[in-house]
Amino acid sequence: MGSARTVVVTGGSKGIGRAVCLAFADAETVIYFNYGSDEKGAEETSKLAADAGGKAFGIKADVSDPDAVADFFKQILDATGKIDVLVNNAGITKDGLLVRMKPEDWNDVLSVNLTGAFLCTKIAAKAMMKKRYGRIIMISSVVGVMGNPGQANYVAAKAGLIGFTKAVAKELASRNITANAIAPGYVDTEMTAAMTEKAKEAMIAQIPLGRGGTPEDIAGAAAFLASEKADYITGQVIHVNGGLYM
Repeated sequence: MGSARTVVVTGGSKGIGRAVCLAFADAETVIYFNYGSDEKGAEETSKLAADAGGKAFGIKADVSDPDAVADFFKQILDATGKIDVLVNNAGITKDGLLVRMKPEDWNDVLSVNLTGAFLCTKIAAKAMMKKRYGRIIMISSVVGVMGNPGQANYVAAKAGLIGFTKAVAKELASRNITANAIAPGYVDTEMTAAMTEKAKEAMIAQIPLGRGGTPEDIAGAAAFLASEKADYITGQVIHVNGGLYM
């Protein structure tokens, strides 16, 4: 058991998850992140963290599988004995209009994006309660508060994360554990790269700051919520969206 801060990030092999890992990368912190299938991306995250003077270890695990999640956290707790920060970032999309959406596409998105956060938070919370300290951060989405056509499953999961955050915040506050959500707006990642140029332009036209966000914009908010400066913030949704939703 070291004195270094232990940070756990789900979905850390690319995009916002990678940026979050790098935002925490320093000599006093050890980072563990899971990835689904992108082993090359996971190695890149670890390398970039090392370049920044930190340590980030990738572990292949499916956050929607209770046994895989249990094993993931067992490896972390065996190595460090504690979890100081959990960032529930893992997410997938399977877009489609409601009337055409297959039940499996609904279930898959809810399983990863919402149930995954539940499974990870449940285990991390137990470890945090023992230490009477913890910072839990959910990566929700602007669509969880605005809605979005063609994404009923994703919107439901991201809105669910916001409600989940508030319940967790109320349950764990007495143990000095905070829980907050970040709701990113349009962010340039692999997930949004699939959009057509016309769709991207239409989206950016709605953003008062006139640009898409970067993964680093979101990671900065996560680092803040895990810092001492945010000790009195819990149960909140931090909107990082360039003014897209106010």
